[in-house]
Amino acid sequence: MPKRKDLNSILLIGSGPIVIGQACEFDYAGSQSLRSLREDGIETILINSNPATIMTDPSMADHVYLKPLTTKSILEILKAHPQIDAVLPTMGGQTALNLCIEADKKGIWEDFGVELIGVDIDAINITEDREQFRELMLKIGVGMAPQATATSFLKGKEIAQEFGFPLVIRASYTLGGAGASIVYKPEDFDEQLSYGLEISPIHEVMIDKALMGWKEYELELLRDKNDNVVIICAIENMDPMGIHTGDSITVAPAMTLSDRTYQKMRDMAIHMMRSIGDFEGGCNVQFAVSPDEEEEIIAIEINPRVSRSSALASKATGYPIAKVATKLAIGYTLDELDNQITKSTSALFEPTLDYVIVKIPRWNFDKFEGSDRTLGLQMKSVGEVMGIGRSFQEALHKATQSLEIKRNGLGADGKGYRNYEQIISKLTIPSWDRVFVIYDAIQMGIPLSRIHEITKIDMWFLKQYEELYFLEKEISKYTIATLSKDLLLEAKQKGFADRQIAHMVDCYESEVYNKRTELNINRVYKLVDTCAAEFKAMTPYYYSTFEEEIEKPDGTRYVENDSIVTDKKKIVVLGSGPNRIGQGIEFDYCCVHGVLAAAECGYETIMINCNPETVSTDFDTADKLYFEPVFWEHIYDIIRHEKPEGVIVQLGGQTALKLAEKLSKYGIKIIGTSFEALDLAEDRGNFSDLLKENNIPFPQFGVAETADEALALSDELDFPLLVRPSYVLGGQGMKIVINKEELEEHVVDLLRKIPNNKLLLDHYLDGAIEAEADAICDGEDVYIIGIMEHIEPCGIHSGDSNATLPPFNLGEFVMQQIKDHTKKIALALNTVGLINIQFAVKDDIVYIIEANPRASRTVPFIAKAYKEPYVNYATKVMLGEKKVKDFNFNPQLEGFAIKQPVFSFNKFPNVNKNLGPEMKSTGESILFIDSLKDDEFYNLYARRKMYLSK
Repeated sequence: MPKRKDLNSILLIGSGPIVIGQACEFDYAGSQSLRSLREDGIETILINSNPATIMTDPSMADHVYLKPLTTKSILEILKAHPQIDAVLPTMGGQTALNLCIEADKKGIWEDFGVELIGVDIDAINITEDREQFRELMLKIGVGMAPQATATSFLKGKEIAQEFGFPLVIRASYTLGGAGASIVYKPEDFDEQLSYGLEISPIHEVMIDKALMGWKEYELELLRDKNDNVVIICAIENMDPMGIHTGDSITVAPAMTLSDRTYQKMRDMAIHMMRSIGDFEGGCNVQFAVSPDEEEEIIAIEINPRVSRSSALASKATGYPIAKVATKLAIGYTLDELDNQITKSTSALFEPTLDYVIVKIPRWNFDKFEGSDRTLGLQMKSVGEVMGIGRSFQEALHKATQSLEIKRNGLGADGKGYRNYEQIISKLTIPSWDRVFVIYDAIQMGIPLSRIHEITKIDMWFLKQYEELYFLEKEISKYTIATLSKDLLLEAKQKGFADRQIAHMVDCYESEVYNKRTELNINRVYKLVDTCAAEFKAMTPYYYSTFEEEIEKPDGTRYVENDSIVTDKKKIVVLGSGPNRIGQGIEFDYCCVHGVLAAAECGYETIMINCNPETVSTDFDTADKLYFEPVFWEHIYDIIRHEKPEGVIVQLGGQTALKLAEKLSKYGIKIIGTSFEALDLAEDRGNFSDLLKENNIPFPQFGVAETADEALALSDELDFPLLVRPSYVLGGQGMKIVINKEELEEHVVDLLRKIPNNKLLLDHYLDGAIEAEADAICDGEDVYIIGIMEHIEPCGIHSGDSNATLPPFNLGEFVMQQIKDHTKKIALALNTVGLINIQFAVKDDIVYIIEANPRASRTVPFIAKAYKEPYVNYATKVMLGEKKVKDFNFNPQLEGFAIKQPVFSFNKFPNVNKNLGPEMKSTGESILFIDSLKDDEFYNLYARRKMYLSK
C-alpha cells in the first residue's frame, strides 16, 4: 500500500530553542522529516521559534512560521491554512508532544478537522503517565522496578517508608530528566520530593526502588501500519543506571549482552511498542539489565517519538530514522521503502554494523560557576560527539579526541590525575571527566576489581582500558628510532593519536607522522553502509581506521581503501564539532549552507565533522562525509587523500578557525579570508594598531601576562576593567572588575586555568549601548547584512543579549559611524566572506569592542529575519565565483525582529543567574514585533539591567 491519498498538507511542530535536554538532534529530525514529506509532493507548514537552525530555513518547508510554540500560534496557523489535513508532532522532542497534547485537550485538532499522525494521543498519555504505563507493563508481563505514584507530599513520604533507600524520584511530563533525582539519605528526600511535585505539569511523581549499578540499554524501533517492526540499533550505556542516558557514554552495537538476553529484550521492546497504541512511526525503549548471570530485564521507559538517541542511531547505522518514520506516518510500509544507503535493499532490512561507535557527551560546567557537577538523573550536557572505529578502543579514542577540551585522547598527554584520593572520589561520584579518570586509575595501579566495585562499569569495558594502558607502557620503552612497525600499527589501530605516541617516546608529533608514513602505516577510509558490506552502498559516508597490508600473489602489498578520489575540483568544509555554549547550532546552519553553495558552484563538497546531532553530518548533505574528529591529524590525512582546492574555515566557529594556522603552515589554501587576517583580528595589539591607522576609536586597553603587570596597568586604565584571555570562545573567563583586589584574584585564577595566555584589560565603558553588525566583503566592496542593537547594556555577552534588528534608538550620526567603521575594518582586514563587528556606543561615539572575520552567531538570525540566503552569497564570494555587486540584495522585514536568548539555569538550581561578559545561554528564539509599542518589547526593555553582574 503506497502513501495515503488524503494527506496533502501537513503541519510539523518543531522543538523551539535549544535547551539542555533538547538540542540539535530535533533540528536534524525535523529537517529530514520536511524533506521526506516534500519528496512525496506534500505541502509542508512548519512552526518553530528557533532562528539558528536549518529546519527553519525558508527552503525547508512551503510555509515557515517563526512563532512561539503556543496553542495561540497553532490557532493562527490553522486559520491561515484551512487546507491542513494532519499534524506530525513526533519530530520536535518533548516540546512538540506537550504542545500537541495541550492543543488536543483544548479541542483544537478536532475543531479544525486535523488528524494526528506518527503517534496517537493515547500512546503519549500512557508513556508519560507513569502509573498508567506501569499498569500496562504488568498486564503484558514486562518487568518493572518496584514503584508507586505520589500526587501529594504525604503520599510520597509513605512510599519512601515502604521501599527504603536509595530511591529514584521522576516527575511526569518533563524533559531531559527534569525533576528527577536519586535520593540516598532520608534527610535529602523532602526537598527532592517537593521539587519533583512542583516541576511536573500535573504535580505527579513516580518513586522507584533504585536499580543502582544495573546495566542500561536503549533500542530504536520503527513500525508500519502492517505491524512490521524493525529494530534499527541497540545502544549500550557504558555508565550503569543512575546517570541520564543523555549524560552517559554510549556504545553501539551493544557489547556485553548475551545473545539470549538480547533476543529477549528485542521481543519485549516489540511487544511494548505494539501494546501502547496503534500508530506508525518511531519509538525509543530503555531497559535495565541486572549485572549478574541471570541478566534480568526490567523496562524503564518508552518514548513514542523520535528521540535524542535516534539521531545517534541514524548516524551510527546510516539508517535515517526520522526520514523513514515520516514515510511510515503518511502510510508507506517498510517493505515499500528503499534503504537510503544501498538503494537496492528495502527499509525492512535491519542494519548490521561492522564497526563500533562511541558517543561521549560534552558539558559546559565552566559556564555555571558553583554548579553541582555530579552526573545523575537530570541531564546536564549541552552537546555530544561520536567516534567510529573498527574496535571499541579506536572509537573511544576518536570520541575523546573530538571533545575539544585540550585532551589528545586517553592518557599519554601529561594531563591525568595523580592523586589517589582525587581519583577515588571522581570514580565514586560520576563526573564529566570520568572517562579519562578510569585510565588514570589503571595507570596508578588501582585494581580493575576495585574500579568495577566503585563504578559498576562492566568489566569488559575496564579490560579494554587496561589493554590500552599496557600498550602505552610497552611503547614507552622505545625511542622513535627503535619503535617497531608492529607496535606503531597496533597503537594506531587502537586509536592513539600521533601526539600521544610522541608523548610516550618523547619526540615531536611530526616525527611520529613521518615514521608511520615511511612505514606505510596510513589511514584508510571505510564506508558506513548499514549492511556490513554485504551489499554495495551508494552513499559516500566514511570513517577512518588503520589496517594490515594485504599481499597480492605478485608480491605487491596494499591496504584496502573504500574512499575513491575523483578528479573533480573539491572543497572541504570544516564543521564546528560538538555543540556547546558559545558555539551552537548556528554554525552548523552556516556549514550546511556553505556546502550547498559550493555544490552550486560546481565543486565536489567534502564535510568533516564529529557531531551526530546535526544536519551537516547527514549522509546526503555533502558529496562526501567524513565522520571524523575536527582534530589536526585526522583533517590533514583527509586533505592529503582528497587534495581539495582549499578548505573553508570561517563557517565552523572557533573550532574550525583554530585550525587555520596549521593549515596555513602546511601550505593548504584557506578559502576566503586568509589566516594572517584572522590572526590579526584575534591579536589585540596588532588589531588596535590597525584601528589607530584608520582613526577608529576603541576602549583604552593593555596586555598583561602576570598579576603584577595587570595591577600596574590598572593605574593607567581606570576601573571598571574588563579582563579577558585572548583566543577564547563565548566570553570564557571574561569578567568586569571594579578594584585591585578583584583584579588580582581574577588574574591569578585565569592564569592558573589557562597558563601562558595573554590577558587583555580594557577600560569598561560603563552604561554604553552595545550594537553589532554583520557584513559580507569581497576585498573591494562591503555589504552590511544587518545592524543590531542590544537591549541590555554593554557588558553582557552578545550571545546573552536581546538583539534588535534593525536598531531601535541609535541616531543617524551613530548609524553612519557604525556603517563607516564596519566597511573600513572589513577592507583593512582583507576580509573575503563574512565578518562580525561589535560596538559600544557612549556619548554618541562608536567604539570597537572586537571584530571576527568569520560567520557569527547572528548570521542565521539575520538571514531568517530578512528572508535572504546570506551564507550562500558569502560562500560564493569566498570561492571567488561572485563579487558583492553581483547580488541583488532585497531584505524584507516589517517592524522589528528580536533575537532572544534562552537559558537552561533550571538544571543548575544553585548557580548565580546574573549575566555578564561570559556567555551562558544555550539557545535562542526569534520574536517579530510590529512596533516598539509592543508589550513584549516593553517588558524586555524594562528588565534590561536586572541581570548585569560585575
